[in-house]
Amino acid sequence: MAFRNVAMRVLLLMVVVSAAYAKGKEEKKESADGPAASGPAASGPGGEYDITKLGAKPDGKTDSTKAVEEAWASACGGTGKQTIVIPKGDFLTGALNFTGPCKGDSVTIKLEGNLLASNDLSKFPSNWIEIMRIKNLVITGKGSIDGQGKAVWTKNSCQKNYNCKILPNSLVLDFCDDALIEGISIINSKFFHMNIYECKGVTVKDVKVSAPGDSPNTDGIHMGDSSNVNIIDTTIAVGDDCISIGPGSKQVNISGVTCGPGHGISIGSLGRYKDEKDVTDIHVKNCVFKGSTNGLRIKSYEDSKSPLVASKISYENIKMDDSGYPIIIDQKYCPNKLCTAKGDSSRVTVKDVTFKNITGTSSTPEAVSLLCSDKKPCEGVTMSDVKIEYSGKNNKTMAVCTNVKVTATGVDKANACAA
Repeated sequence: MAFRNVAMRVLLLMVVVSAAYAKGKEEKKESADGPAASGPAASGPGGEYDITKLGAKPDGKTDSTKAVEEAWASACGGTGKQTIVIPKGDFLTGALNFTGPCKGDSVTIKLEGNLLASNDLSKFPSNWIEIMRIKNLVITGKGSIDGQGKAVWTKNSCQKNYNCKILPNSLVLDFCDDALIEGISIINSKFFHMNIYECKGVTVKDVKVSAPGDSPNTDGIHMGDSSNVNIIDTTIAVGDDCISIGPGSKQVNISGVTCGPGHGISIGSLGRYKDEKDVTDIHVKNCVFKGSTNGLRIKSYEDSKSPLVASKISYENIKMDDSGYPIIIDQKYCPNKLCTAKGDSSRVTVKDVTFKNITGTSSTPEAVSLLCSDKKPCEGVTMSDVKIEYSGKNNKTMAVCTNVKVTATGVDKANACAA
């Protein structure tokens, strides 16, 4: 019995030693090969990854692409709530690809510093910051996403060529659900500042988007094939559309937006490509336009490729401050005379559009321009309490309307379409 107890003790000791040896061997391997698969503990526990702990330099010159992507890989691969911290400073990067789905409940990017896009276009196969197939994403902070577009805007040939090479968009959300972009600034993009595609449930709140008024194709926020998009209390001053609502957009709510300079808040352009999807349930309210070249605009190509419908659109409580073409539906849209239509071939239907309490001043005599198609006249257009006055010296405010019947109440005579 005593012998048996001794033997058991020896066996137990061998097991303990063996386990300790295996653990030590594994620790040595991890030390040699780098962190475990869960990613580097960049700033301690809790799933928070500070890019400066991973080698990013806040000098605006050192390429920090690798450090930012390492932080993303760790956060996306972790469980629970994960956070990436971009602290104060300037961080230069090339293309950043943040692809999911992620393992955890959510990923938050705390942007307190500034991300700067490289001006070496060879670093961008397509976009700059592309976030794809992510659920429960938050980008928040007081920092900025700076596209540094001024250095490359002269390379944009899209004003002359339909098939131009597209410069990188700054922030792109593809196939993302339940995303919040809040508090940050997006500035001087090489092309669009923000592009939302095939997403459900995106909120942009208290964001500042800015670029010079003459910067080419620098749309503030563009969306397409997306639903339940909310843009709230955001200021946009750019060289193209402040907000452009592309084909396939539905359940869009825009409130408290200030636009200008820029080309206005536009639905479209529609009909440029085949098999585009309908646009419906678009609501714009409590917005201000300051010196924009357009105001509330719906635009479709004269030579539209496929039939589609834009419907259930409302504009309410809008203030115009010396903006051009404050209310405009243009079904013969043809930028830079690049269209191929011979005559009126529009296949886009515009219907059920409401303008309510639209007031202020226009920089063009045409305060209201409803230029609808011969083959597809606008349907169900309603105007109430529309009072816009041309700010020019002769005060010849007018409404230009073709192929549309308008139901109007409380509309200034100068803003009313003739019966």
